[in-house]
Amino acid sequence: MATVTISLPENLKAFMEGQIANKGFGNVSEYVRSLLREAQAKENEARLQSLLLEGLASGEGHEVTEEFWNELKAEAVELLAKAKAGKKSQ
Repeated sequence: MATVTISLPENLKAFMEGQIANKGFGNVSEYVRSLLREAQAKENEARLQSLLLEGLASGEGHEVTEEFWNELKAEAVELLAKAKAGKKSQ
């Protein structure tokens, strides 16, 4: 695993230490990895949304509402769970 060194002002360091203590992270590395995973997931979701909008724009018109996105996300979560379950059984 690679090592990265960062510099933080005292107020951010104190905030980070509070987050580590209050949210049960074992150390700074766990906390930072968690933040990076969240950022990666948000970026992936934005990319998926962009691709879906592109696909919708290229074909028949569908109304893109919050309900549409929620249903689509629920379907994606279900498919992901099935895919993970399939990998575990192999």
